[in-house]
Amino acid sequence: MSDLVLFWHRNDLRISDSIGLSQACRTNARVIGVFCVDRAILSRDDIAPARIVYMLGCLKALAEDYTKAGSQLLFVDGDPVDRIPQLASTLQARAVYWHHDVEPYSQTRDLRVTTALEAQNIQIHTNWDRLLHDPTTIRTGNKQPYSVYTPFWRNWNSQPKPAPVAVKLPASELTPAEKQALTQLPTINLPTAAELGFTWEEPLIFEPGTNAAQQQLETFCRKSIFNYDEQRNYPAISGTSGMSAALKFGTIGIRTVWAATTEAMNETRSDEARAGITTWQQELAWREFYQQALYHFPSLAQGAYRDHFKQFPWTNNETHFKAWCEGKTGYPIVDAAMRQLNQTGWMHNRCRMIVASFLTKDLIINWQWGEKYFMQTLIDGDLAANNGGWQWSASSGMDPKPLRIFNPYTQAQKFDAEADYIRQWVPELKSVDTKMILTGDLLPLTRHQVGYPLPIVDHSVQQRLFKELYASVKGSV
Repeated sequence: MSDLVLFWHRNDLRISDSIGLSQACRTNARVIGVFCVDRAILSRDDIAPARIVYMLGCLKALAEDYTKAGSQLLFVDGDPVDRIPQLASTLQARAVYWHHDVEPYSQTRDLRVTTALEAQNIQIHTNWDRLLHDPTTIRTGNKQPYSVYTPFWRNWNSQPKPAPVAVKLPASELTPAEKQALTQLPTINLPTAAELGFTWEEPLIFEPGTNAAQQQLETFCRKSIFNYDEQRNYPAISGTSGMSAALKFGTIGIRTVWAATTEAMNETRSDEARAGITTWQQELAWREFYQQALYHFPSLAQGAYRDHFKQFPWTNNETHFKAWCEGKTGYPIVDAAMRQLNQTGWMHNRCRMIVASFLTKDLIINWQWGEKYFMQTLIDGDLAANNGGWQWSASSGMDPKPLRIFNPYTQAQKFDAEADYIRQWVPELKSVDTKMILTGDLLPLTRHQVGYPLPIVDHSVQQRLFKELYASVKGSV
């Protein structure tokens, strides 16, 4: 029997702190990595070019890490249901290892790959790695999955957290016979974004790869994490971790991330600093809450969690949606955020909530339109987190508060008091008085002179209308 096994990488683009890779390396003499360019994913209409470029950068770094370890990362192109079993059979691999995923497509795909491998008598080893806790283990007192965050957090936070796992990748050069066999397969070199049909000409806001993620984490935990509770809501301040893309693609292990937070907690004696660390840990729990929600309630990917939102009478004005996408709504904080998204592939989390509330509660446009646009643009676009955030903002999801509406002017006044963020992304307002920008008291003449549009809707009018619509559908269920 062959001493070679494959480790199939998906959203775990690293060789450190990897549960499945560690297991494979402990029990096998040779471990070869593989990544499948899955055309079923790339052909969807919700794929962001920036995300593809970032992913390819992560894969380049991963391939280099394999090479340094004396092994290699293979790339195959096509349907994983065909390509993974085909590669395993061609190399006479004893087993294939991979990590579980929560997304409905991934679970269906993995079941099909499992069936194909079992038909060839090739072993399968799978593990939960992306989450600190297996989604089947965090349950209510009635053994049900959680649908409300706060009790989930209390339970989740009370559980012991696993430590990072060591990975010692063995030198795993392919034999001449194996290399010859590979010539019969559609293995490829790492493609470029252009070769995959994507174009992103702006600099990446985050550097790809494990080393960059580790440096980002260390930088955050040396300073910003201690002020996170206070500064995380101010988009003009660099007060967040910047780890979202790395966590999306798994260039750093979640156990490594959690360990860094506990180390920071142990090093401080300040209550304010401890509050900052705890708040960021709660954000990590939000990430897991949404991942576990999608795992237990896969229908979230298709529509609203709350029944009365499944038939909500959205107006869906396409002209208004276009203005929202382009950052031309006439509401400065909304437009700044959308322009940041379009130009960088990223948006500050506070601003994500503001623009989502504006789309759903002011423009009364279906949250799924915004959810899809975010996935088409975000470098860190993740189905579970994006869906959870949009349903939270739309009031259609897992949230005990029935209705939440953000006023874009008061949000700007509170979180961008000097209009620094707004002026950065809406440069036509640079010379306009700060109070006028933040309150919306921009005269039509002033707007015309600087080339900034009139508001496309009246917030107070739309707020009342949304509440009326909400009351009508809630009462009908």
